Amino acid sequence: MFTKVFAHRGASGYAPENTLPSFKRAYEMEADGIETDVHLTKDHVPVLIHDEHVRRTTNGKGWIKDLTMNELKTLDAGSWFSPEFAGTTMLTLEEFFTWIQHKPLRINLELKNNKIDYPHLEAKVYEVIEQFQLQDRIILSTFNPHSLQRLQKWFPHVERALLTSKRNKYLIQYAKELNVQALHIKYNLLAPQLVEKSHRENIAVRVFTVNRTNQMLHCLKQKCDGFFTDFPAHAVKVRKIYQ
Repeated sequence: MFTKVFAHRGASGYAPENTLPSFKRAYEMEADGIETDVHLTKDHVPVLIHDEHVRRTTNGKGWIKDLTMNELKTLDAGSWFSPEFAGTTMLTLEEFFTWIQHKPLRINLELKNNKIDYPHLEAKVYEVIEQFQLQDRIILSTFNPHSLQRLQKWFPHVERALLTSKRNKYLIQYAKELNVQALHIKYNLLAPQLVEKSHRENIAVRVFTVNRTNQMLHCLKQKCDGFFTDFPAHAVKVRKIYQ
């Protein structure tokens, strides 16, 4: 089992999360994949940002759902992290795909529809994936079970993952009922029995968010399919030593 390292929101320990500088650093650090978050703007453009509101990671105010892409493009999405990144702008999903399409990276799109269940988010994401023909490199994840049901309609041949941070002794059965191909679990849920039983059911297990060396080693020891980290350079180094 080769455990893959996914850069969580890009190399977000080194650059502002979900921005092109963060993604570029993840690629330079030899991550196997990039995880990023997708919301839908007022004018129905899939955009990459973690929060429903722009205040934490930009110099602006307002909810993503209430702002157009043109309005979001005027915001500074880098200065909050460091003056080095002043002027960094938010990315559309299309811009991200334009950058990544010819790079050998897996792509995990987390649909951020667990707090605001955006109408048509799945359909809009589908349009962009179809445009770039990246179906075989995509993993679609969400905490929202209703979204997973909609994703099965739009993406029957794309890997779908249930995100969860809650203990559930019937988790694997629940994953099978949702017809997902992967479980993305919070680190404190990681247990040998869960990984073993999931693999027997051909369900991949990936773990979030893994930033400490001992956590990385534990994921490697348990033969997880992957883990998400803010520090991909360190994770790749730890994996080389272990594997």
